[in-house]
Amino acid sequence: MTILTQVEPVEIEYPSSDGEPMAESDITRDYRTYSVEAVKLYFQERSDVYVSANSFIYYEEGNNQAVVAPAVYVVFGVANRKRDNYKVWEEGGITPDFVLEITSETTQTKDQETKPEIYRALGVREYFQYDPSGDYLNPILQGVRLINNQYEPIAANNIAFDTLWLFSEVLELELHIISGELRFKVPQTGEFLKTHKEENLGRLAEQQARLAAESAFQQSEQARLAAESTLRSLVTQLLNSGMSLEQVAQTINLSTLEVRGLVGENF
Repeated sequence: MTILTQVEPVEIEYPSSDGEPMAESDITRDYRTYSVEAVKLYFQERSDVYVSANSFIYYEEGNNQAVVAPAVYVVFGVANRKRDNYKVWEEGGITPDFVLEITSETTQTKDQETKPEIYRALGVREYFQYDPSGDYLNPILQGVRLINNQYEPIAANNIAFDTLWLFSEVLELELHIISGELRFKVPQTGEFLKTHKEENLGRLAEQQARLAAESAFQQSEQARLAAESTLRSLVTQLLNSGMSLEQVAQTINLSTLEVRGLVGENF
């Protein structure tokens, strides 16, 4: 008699981290933080846009080695909610539309050879690379767009080696390099995107400016009232000394109407 043994399926884990401490330069961290916060803030009213940074994207169910971790990525058509990682098959097969890598000489091979092939296969519509240190990219910001299943370069509007901009059709934003600094710009308004901290600092500066203006107005009003009180007292003294309204007006270089406005109809 043959005895069949039921084999329990092996549960595959999809870690949210590789267990290794993440080492990155201040420059890489700062620009990654700016990019994800600014773009996330820009799309905060959209419930169907997910923005994340440096998290694992698993793109083959049952294969936890089929994974990539972009510096910054944006997905349209999925819920805007927090995730430990992004599993394509749990998101209806929807893959990222936009990827930005903060690249350097140490990640050159992955960013230039390995990742583009993965992103192309996943259908990532736009892939940008930013090399803040200028280690190997010239210009230091470059982008490609998926056309007929192949990546084609996105034309750069060059001003100088470290001052240029490219347009993202996916985000409908401009990626600007200004003296080497990466910033996202809204073409319709000409405004550059800010992080939460920068937004708060901007609001604080506006509030301080408003309070300073209000204080200056109050001081000016107090000075005006004090001067008016002094002038009224002088006019009263002159009128009480026997001078006529016309004489007082001529003495202090005011019209009779203005003098009467100071003392009323008592004189």
